[in-house]
Amino acid sequence: MSEQLKYIVQELNKEPFSKSYNLISFDSLEPLQLLQVLTDVLSIIDPKQNVDIREETPDQTAVRIFGTLRVLKYRPPSDDVTAFRAGLVQGEKLVIYPILEWLLNRIPDLQKRAYLARFLVKVEVPPEISAEDPIPDLYAQYEEAMDQFKELHKQAEGLKSTGFSTSEIKKDISNMEDEKEQLMKRVERLKRKVESHPNSQTMMNVARNLRLERDKEKKLAEQKQEQSTLIHHEEQKIRRLQQQLNEQRQAAVGASPDVLLTRLEEETRTNQYIVTERLPKEVASRKKTLLDLQKVVAEPAMGQGDLDKLHQQISDLNAEINQLIEKRMRTGDPTDDKSSLFKQQAAIISHKKEAALTTFREIRETYNRMQQDIEQKRDMAKEAGGGEVLKGEDFKRYVNKLRSKSTIYKKKRQEIAELRAEHGVLSRTEEILRQRDEHMNRQLEAVESKAGVTGYRKTQEQLEKVSAAKSELDEQKGRTLEDISDMVQRLTKKIAEKKNSLAPIIKELRPMRQRAQELTGEYESKKHQYDTAAAGLESNMAKLEQEVRAFREECSQEESRYHIFNVSFIYSDVNLCIVGGTGVPGGGFTRREVRAFQEECSQEESRYHYLNCMMRMIEVQQQKVADEMKAYTSADPYTRKKTYRELYQRKIQEQENLGKGLKEQQKTVREGHGPSMRQMKMWRDVERLLECKRRCMEMQAQVMQGGMGYGEQPPAVLEDDRLVL
Repeated sequence: MSEQLKYIVQELNKEPFSKSYNLISFDSLEPLQLLQVLTDVLSIIDPKQNVDIREETPDQTAVRIFGTLRVLKYRPPSDDVTAFRAGLVQGEKLVIYPILEWLLNRIPDLQKRAYLARFLVKVEVPPEISAEDPIPDLYAQYEEAMDQFKELHKQAEGLKSTGFSTSEIKKDISNMEDEKEQLMKRVERLKRKVESHPNSQTMMNVARNLRLERDKEKKLAEQKQEQSTLIHHEEQKIRRLQQQLNEQRQAAVGASPDVLLTRLEEETRTNQYIVTERLPKEVASRKKTLLDLQKVVAEPAMGQGDLDKLHQQISDLNAEINQLIEKRMRTGDPTDDKSSLFKQQAAIISHKKEAALTTFREIRETYNRMQQDIEQKRDMAKEAGGGEVLKGEDFKRYVNKLRSKSTIYKKKRQEIAELRAEHGVLSRTEEILRQRDEHMNRQLEAVESKAGVTGYRKTQEQLEKVSAAKSELDEQKGRTLEDISDMVQRLTKKIAEKKNSLAPIIKELRPMRQRAQELTGEYESKKHQYDTAAAGLESNMAKLEQEVRAFREECSQEESRYHIFNVSFIYSDVNLCIVGGTGVPGGGFTRREVRAFQEECSQEESRYHYLNCMMRMIEVQQQKVADEMKAYTSADPYTRKKTYRELYQRKIQEQENLGKGLKEQQKTVREGHGPSMRQMKMWRDVERLLECKRRCMEMQAQVMQGGMGYGEQPPAVLEDDRLVL
């Protein structure tokens, strides 16, 4: 009880509960406060349980807590569910403490269970509602969505357990995009190289078939590996079964039905004794201990005075027991003494049985442990490359093989000893011959010195070495020359083939070049004529526009005058004129009306000219479209190159190449942005320091040149490369 209470208080004082309980304060909480603590713990597991129990009835609190514990799959320690429910409603410590301990011990798992319960606990639909038409379909869709949620949750948990992080995935994606761009560039380069080859399509088909065959070969190799692995496992299984069969056969050697029955009877008696006598005693002792512990737990917290009373009661009971034993010994009967002998014998026999049972258990455990050790040793021997443990006839055959191998080993060892002796003799002979060679060399050097040709022998050896090296170099040169000649022949063949393939194209190209030169000269002359004509036309056009503008003004004036005279002539008989909204005798219209009429006429005329110009522009555009269609459908490639389609495609390709270059440049700038900003900051700091130093030097120079008056003090003096304020 105390350990349980300590654990609960310790966990409640941690985050996220942050309580400030101790053992005494927590043990002295009221039932309502205990239920609130339980609700707070449940609110950490499921945020829906974050309520104040003072705002709800006891029935609502009980239903809410029972439902949450049912979802979390809490099992009460006792089988009496009614007592458990009553104790939980009443806030009893014996019921709430185990719940708190169980919840605090597995909060992360319970949070996950509560989260899943919101989506996996099925909604109970009454039968009268589920019988309606749309409800079964909706419920089936609801179950399908629940199954999909289960699968997605499993996948999410699997992804979380893999250890990947979003930053690493983003980094991998960026790296993969860069690699993709590089691969696309390489693919484009290779495509351009391959397209120039005459048999590119055939070679591509051959390469595709080769790749497919290699993939098939790889799959077949994997299948072969899988089949070999399965064969290996089956062979191991067969060997294991054969070993078990040999063990059973060896165990059955010399065994008879009577022996097997006696063994089974002994095992049966032993197991019967364990089941009928030993295990019930252990179960009864455990139950008694459990009842005692429950009684202790049910008791309230005890102080030092209570403990002293219990010690006093224990001492009194011990004294009373001793008195009863002495009294019984004084008033003992011989019949009781005879029964005591039998009791002692029964106790001795029971002790012997228990000792035998303990020994039997120890032997069985030792046997199982030894079996496990044997299996481990066998596995280690198999992993090390050794065979299985042999028994019986197999072991005898193995010993015979070892004996034959030992005789062969002795023969080989004797041969090795003879070879070693012969090696010693040969090494000694080699040493003697080396000494003789050195002696002969010294004699030859003395003879050479006497004859005046010192170093002749060494020079001859060097010449021989040089000649051998020269012969090797000559051979290498010969091979190199042969390779070069072969390469030159291949290149000449390729050049001849290329010339033969290019000869008709060159023949077609020569008259086209001449034609191009002629057209270029004609184009230059026509362009010069066009430029001069365009300049003259522009100057004439400017003059004509000025004249037209002057004529338009004159026409507008004449037209307005004509309209004025015409209107005055028409209304001369009426002899009525409107001036400022008042009818007076006279003839003609007002100037405002005439001006408005003139403006309307000029607008209509300008609209006429504008529409005429638009019609001419549309005709020109139609002519351009017709020329474009004619050039696009033409079979002449030179004429097709003049189309706007080709021009715009070239411009689009140029812009795409420019965009790719700008993207690469942007990538470079983005990678160097951080270091460049740091470098700029460092340069700014250096500039500020130099500016400060310059100001200080100027201030010092001013102070040194102008001097100071009486009572004056410079604001700052630079002394020993330090700014002293």
